[in-house]
Amino acid sequence: MTEFTQGAFKVLGSTSIGRALIYTIGHIIIAMSVVSVVTGASLFEAGIVALVEPTINGVWFYILDKMFTKYVRSK
Repeated sequence: MTEFTQGAFKVLGSTSIGRALIYTIGHIIIAMSVVSVVTGASLFEAGIVALVEPTINGVWFYILDKMFTKYVRSK
């Protein structure tokens, strides 16, 4: 891993928005795979279906992580 990618991962992992983005991207990939396997849909069709729920979960995760870092870590 290069110094640039190590730095990028360090920055992403150290912020609420970075963790939320990583969580959301992973959730979308998992949801696409599950929808595709269970329904037999193409990855494109599964991707369209899988964008809504994981995106909402990503926003919820961001809110929770922001509250955690504000209230729990500050004490």
